[in-house]
Amino acid sequence: MILYWIIVINLSSAVICIFDKFQAKRRGMRVPEKTLFAVSIVGGAFGMYITMQLIRHKTKHKHFMIGLPIIILVQCVLLSWVLHIAA
Repeated sequence: MILYWIIVINLSSAVICIFDKFQAKRRGMRVPEKTLFAVSIVGGAFGMYITMQLIRHKTKHKHFMIGLPIIILVQCVLLSWVLHIAA
């Protein structure tokens, strides 16, 4: 079940990031940064970070380029702890 959540939330975070980049280019309605971080915190940080690097979106924003790797690290620690307890 955890694996499915990780796949779905990371794909969703990638789509949200691409949509925000598209809207930025068109000067349309943007995705709030709080939403981007919220999706990252619930498991989509890896997908968000990789997508941001690939499409060069928000790479000059230090709070994303530092914050997302920290969130990824915390998520890895929590996931390994949960998997250790489940084993």
